[in-house]
Order: sequence, then structure tokens, then C-alpha cells
Amino acid sequence: MKPTSPSSNRRTFLKTGGAVAASLLAQAAVPAAAASRLPDLPSNPRTLSAMPTRNLGRTGYKVGVFSLGGQAAIERPSNFDVAVPIINRALDLGVNYIDTSSIYGGPERWSEQYVGRVMAQRRGEAFLATKTKERTRDGSLRMIEKSLKLLQTDHVDLWQLHDIGLQEDVDAIFARGGAMEALTEMQQQKVVRYLGVTGHYRPDALIDAVNRHPFDCILMSLNPADVHLHSFQEKLLPLVVEKQMGIIGMKVPARGRLLSSWTPPPLEAQRHSWEGSAIATRPGVMTMRDAMQYALTHPVSTVIVGCDNLQQLEENVAIARTFTPLSGAQMAALNAAAAPVAEQSLFFRFTDRSRG
Repeated sequence: MKPTSPSSNRRTFLKTGGAVAASLLAQAAVPAAAASRLPDLPSNPRTLSAMPTRNLGRTGYKVGVFSLGGQAAIERPSNFDVAVPIINRALDLGVNYIDTSSIYGGPERWSEQYVGRVMAQRRGEAFLATKTKERTRDGSLRMIEKSLKLLQTDHVDLWQLHDIGLQEDVDAIFARGGAMEALTEMQQQKVVRYLGVTGHYRPDALIDAVNRHPFDCILMSLNPADVHLHSFQEKLLPLVVEKQMGIIGMKVPARGRLLSSWTPPPLEAQRHSWEGSAIATRPGVMTMRDAMQYALTHPVSTVIVGCDNLQQLEENVAIARTFTPLSGAQMAALNAAAAPVAEQSLFFRFTDRSRG
């Protein structure tokens, strides 16, 4: 009989479907993949010469300080001609971490589709992170099954619980039959390498989550407006530093709302947008360089930013390449500058937590 590979075993396991997989796991009738090993960590040979790198927490991975987010152009419908070149170019420029999610791009999961188009040829160059918004074990097993298919891989490097905002999220995830069971099972099966948690709404739920399980990484919002409303920097950031977690900063320019180059959309358009819970009436107050340097001056491993086009990508990589830490006075000045636009820049801390 021809021996099966670890990759084949993982695919066979996942093809059984979420409900059947859960049943098999419950009976401890797991395939041989449980004893297999994952491939070596990804390695992009351009990263070290492209930008500074930092440890991704305890994982042993050296991540470039700028990483590619899976939103903006990389979640828009039928956008292969724009999104795929951005992803390929990011790898060419030395980016070695790509973020996506099972909810980016709606039910079609466009973001995972675009990333998968590139991963089919370049999987070994990128640390690949995706997420489940499901709060149950079976729902999350279905999510990872579909994620792997769309991403055109048999494993992901980081699987994250998406958008932990309230205590009810944490309670559901850690309940019997909750999503945490799926995460730990998939890690044991060598389908996912590391586990993480994400959030941008309130810090308390994330604090509870990371105190309940030794997650490897956290993806958290971090920008100069943070100090003005439900700050993540005050208690959450010191805690995850103490726990030696990989810390990924997001919402760095607040979808552009912090930037002086940003023009607010018409009010009617904002009211019909999920961001409309914090109506913006004016441009922001700083440059992208200010926002990225602010985030990177904190003890983060990397920051993820979604890009609308190749020019934005090139500019962000250039900022990362020349990064120098800000002084305490410079950091305080950016916090003060952000005060008049704090609400519009923290739109994700108001009402709608559904789109991450």
C-alpha cells in the first residue's frame, strides 16, 4: 500500500466535514496526521534586507514589522486583477506575514480566495493567518475546512478567534462545544500551527480570554486615538507583553480616518455604512508615517495594514524600512493631535462589531 503523506491525512480529515470531524474527534478516532509534523516555518528570503524584523512572541518566527492586511482591495468582490498583484508584490517586497479571515469579503470570502490564488504558488514565503468568527466548535470546524480550500493549503500558521469584544463572546467560546475546542483540536491535528485571539471593541473581554488560555498571538487595535476611549494600551498591552505573546497591531490609520489626506465620504453614505456609528466630518490630523511609527514604537511584533493599490503598499513598506522609534514627547504629541478626531478614528468601538 502506498503510504499517505501528512498533507494527505489533513485533507482527508477535513473532507469529512465539520459534523463528522467533530464526531471522529469525540471518539478519539483521529487519523495519523495527529502524529505528523508541520512543514518548517515559512521563509521569505527578501525580508531581512527589506525591513526590520521582530520576534512573533514565543513562536520562533521573525516577522517583518510591516505585514499585509486582508481588507481594503483584498476583500472587494471580483477584484482578482487588483488584489492578487498586491499580494504578490508584497511578497516580492519582503512582507512575510499575510492576514485574512473567513468573513472578509462576505459569504464568498473574497479575501481568502485572493490570498489562496497566490498561496497556490508561494505558500512557503508567508506566515499565513486566518480567523473564525463562529463561537461553536462545529461552526469553527466548518470555517477552517472552507478556509483551507480557499487558501489552497493544507495548514495555516495562525488560526484566530475573530472579534472578541464582549464577555458573552468569551463565555461562548470557552463553553462546552465552544470554538476553543475546535482550535485546540486542529492544533493537535497539525492543521493549524499556532492559536490567537483578535479584537478592537473593548479590552476587558480580551484580557479574560488571554488569561483563560495561553494563546500564541493577539491581533489588537493600536493607533494614537486609542488612549481616548476604552484604551487597549493601558492594561491589555502590558498583559500580553508579560505573557510573551506575538502582538500584531491593526487599525493603524483607522481606515484612513486618522490621516490628513483622507476626505470624509458624504454623510448619507456614512450613515448607510457599518462605520457610520462614528460620523466623520473632517479629515484626520497626521500622516501614514506618523501612524505607523506610533504603532511600531510600542512592543508589537508587526502591524497589518490593508492596501487599496500597489502605491500604498510600496509606501507602507518604505515607511517600515526606515522606521525609527519615536520619543516619549513625540508619542504624547500624536495622542494629543488625535483627540479632536478620536471618535471617528475609533469607529470600531461604538456599535457594530460584525466586520472586524
